[in-house]
Amino acid sequence: MSRKSVDTDLEGKVAVITGAGSGIGRALAVLLAGHGARLAISDIDADGLDETAVLCEARGAVVKADQLDVTERAAVAAYASEVRARFGTVNQVYCNAGVAFYGEVEHESFKDIERVLDVNFWGVVNVTKAFLPHVIASGDGHVVNVSSLFGLITFPGQSAYNASKFAVRGFTEALRQEMLLAGHPVRVTCVHPGGIKTAVARNATAADGLDAASIARAFDRRLALHSPEMAARTIVDGVRRNRARVIVGGEAKALDLLARITPTGSQRFGARFSRILRIAPRPGRKR
Repeated sequence: MSRKSVDTDLEGKVAVITGAGSGIGRALAVLLAGHGARLAISDIDADGLDETAVLCEARGAVVKADQLDVTERAAVAAYASEVRARFGTVNQVYCNAGVAFYGEVEHESFKDIERVLDVNFWGVVNVTKAFLPHVIASGDGHVVNVSSLFGLITFPGQSAYNASKFAVRGFTEALRQEMLLAGHPVRVTCVHPGGIKTAVARNATAADGLDAASIARAFDRRLALHSPEMAARTIVDGVRRNRARVIVGGEAKALDLLARITPTGSQRFGARFSRILRIAPRPGRKR
């Protein structure tokens, strides 16, 4: 992918990015800024968002940065109107905000599950629904929703996260079909990152009896294989090529293939591989 081709695609376009305060969201913002896009970036982390804004403005980008909780539907709707009023149009929306949680179904609370679904799934729905009319009206739109490797294959202790990311995948793939059938000038891409070095795992919470910090360290040590910048480049290339699905990382592609070839076998693999993360059993519980 040449810089010239990307600049031609992105110069002057308005891109909305949620979860832009760190990780893939920040890397996407900085990359798009360098290619001439105008940016509306948001995150619940105001400090991280400010840092991202500075990096993007240093690359010459026009930036609107707003603290935003994607679970607040009314706030997201108002934000979409503000972005449209500021820039006059919206071309691309990257729904990237997300949280992680470790816990088995037997022991996680309803509140824990609801929080993961509220951010990871309903956050995507809220942002997509709020911006979709503006993206359609742009005449040259693209919706990019970030799922996960965990939206392709399951792992024990990840039921809530798996559920949210599989839901994002289903929602996004159906949206792509609907845009095609309606003849709207909107392309849709679902992204499935593998092991990316971001703060999502390190900031994850866990059910009682589990040590979230030790699990996060194991993830960083054994699974976080790629930089956010590599992920951003892969995503933008996939968007430029109008890919329905973008899988980031060789390990993610291999596990996706495994799930396709042998769904049951992939479940056995996930169960065995989870032991590498050393998820501690609850006191008095046998495995």
